[in-house]
Amino acid sequence: MGWVSFDTILRNGRWFDGTGAPSAVRNIGISDGHVVTISPDPLDETDCPQVIDATDKWVMPGMLDIHTHYDVEVLNGPSLSESLRHGVTTAMLGSCSLSTVHVSGTDAGDLFGRVEAIPRDQVIAAVDDNKTWTNCDEYVSALESLPLGPNLTAFIGHSDMRTAVMGLDRATRKDQRPTAAEQARMEQMLTEALDAGFVGMSSQQLLFDKIDGDTCRSRTLPSTYAKPRELRRLKSMLRRTGRVLQSGPDIQNPLNLASQVAQSLGLFRKQLKTSLLSAADIKANPYAIWMMGPLAKAANALGGNFRWQHLPVPFEVYADGIDLVVFEEFGSGAAALHLRDEVERNELLRDESYRRAFRKDYDSKFGVRVWHRDFFDAEIVACPDESVVGMTFGQVGQERGELHPVDAFLDLVLEHGTAIRWRTTISNHRPEVLKKLARDPGIQLGFSDAGAHLRNMAFYNMGLRLLRHVRDAERAGTPFMSIEQAVHRLTGELGDWYRIDAGHLRVGDRADIVVIDPAHLDDSLDAYAEEAVEQYGGLSRMVNRNDDTVTAVLVGGRTVFADGALTDLVGNQRTGQFLRAAHRVPSISTNDGKLTSAR
Repeated sequence: MGWVSFDTILRNGRWFDGTGAPSAVRNIGISDGHVVTISPDPLDETDCPQVIDATDKWVMPGMLDIHTHYDVEVLNGPSLSESLRHGVTTAMLGSCSLSTVHVSGTDAGDLFGRVEAIPRDQVIAAVDDNKTWTNCDEYVSALESLPLGPNLTAFIGHSDMRTAVMGLDRATRKDQRPTAAEQARMEQMLTEALDAGFVGMSSQQLLFDKIDGDTCRSRTLPSTYAKPRELRRLKSMLRRTGRVLQSGPDIQNPLNLASQVAQSLGLFRKQLKTSLLSAADIKANPYAIWMMGPLAKAANALGGNFRWQHLPVPFEVYADGIDLVVFEEFGSGAAALHLRDEVERNELLRDESYRRAFRKDYDSKFGVRVWHRDFFDAEIVACPDESVVGMTFGQVGQERGELHPVDAFLDLVLEHGTAIRWRTTISNHRPEVLKKLARDPGIQLGFSDAGAHLRNMAFYNMGLRLLRHVRDAERAGTPFMSIEQAVHRLTGELGDWYRIDAGHLRVGDRADIVVIDPAHLDDSLDAYAEEAVEQYGGLSRMVNRNDDTVTAVLVGGRTVFADGALTDLVGNQRTGQFLRAAHRVPSISTNDGKLTSAR
């Protein structure tokens, strides 16, 4: 191959290429942002400005996060460093029908503020202060003018388009449909997005996601009001182009779920690639999960291309007082969250007729639910009254004279407001079920919700936690998948399915790399941590901190994280780029990792 000058060498690490192929100890040479050689022999380190000793480490492609809500944060905090430091080098924007391509700042605030628990005023300011674009091409250019940390790719949000075309008020009324001109404009917007390289469109039919603001407060997202004809026309454009529909079904309507699965089928027409939210082992319904894998398998056997999204770790959430999105799924909870004024809300929480309604909702065993509604499974972790810390609300009720758990909860919220902090695990609590889901081909590993629910949850390190689960099972002599398969599921499998140039680490590939120390796939991955978000007014958000586990992260061959700290590049220079979908996959042939044909 001749002499090559390297910008970076990763020495003697266990190399995973992202395809699921066997790993091997290799030396990797990087030049001009790409992998130029992968060799079992030592590389010439002469004049190489950076050599990373990866002995006893895993060297793998940077991970993909296929479900984030970074659409707002990226505008004022484009480094997205919380993902970078955990080995994520490509993040997907535009999930759940929400994007910031077409809407105004105020509309974005109404759409993102309550659904994604991002401060509404900060959303409005971020969009209004930064918006220079009028279409998708200009939006991509605007993103790439920022000092991006990871690579980005995106869905166009159905609610974004619908709001911009119809206005938020009309877009959230059951008796309103888009005019012919408005429908045509949405189709033009979708065409522009697909031409700009967006991976597809996200929609949403889930009915407990509620709008913020005053004008349309507590209505559901605009995409939930779309009639079948509107959806069919938009979906047909995705079929023709081979792009992806991401959606969330109305879980209380089995027909809607069946329709969402059936739409992916290719019988007598082109299949529609569909990614549906979400496969979870829900405490409230422990039997539902056993239907999801077979449902995907049946759809794909009939010619579909269907995947569930899945968070491969326990879904533990925290709440400050009553501020948690799961309360939106039943009437009394949504009524409390509807009231922004603390005095009004407290008056409601004291009202006995309201409490009766809340107790009735809590005790009801009927209907589909996400939250198990068990205050004996809700631990208080912080409170000005330290005597209740470590107890559940149910236990507090028992101590206070056999109070109903709902009354114990509401009493404490009235006493302490958001100063009472508690946690519960909603789903994915059974390790054996997580193992089954992790290897199911009808399930994609994603759904971190990074950038949203800032005080409620942190799954930035979900990929690391899956790798720990796999490694621990292997050590215990009860493997459920190989490390190579786990890496593939977090990287190359996702890049290939969404048709973006990411997730592989072969000669010729862009050098998006994470180096992991398997010796530190340990309990630190579960530890609680908070960090202030400067662009959200110093709000303290939940994060993960595993700086001994991830020893280096490279994006485009440039080191963005090393030795437990972000490098000076982060926030100052752009390392990531917008990855356009349906890229031409290069023809690369390798012989032990050495380049034999170029891009």
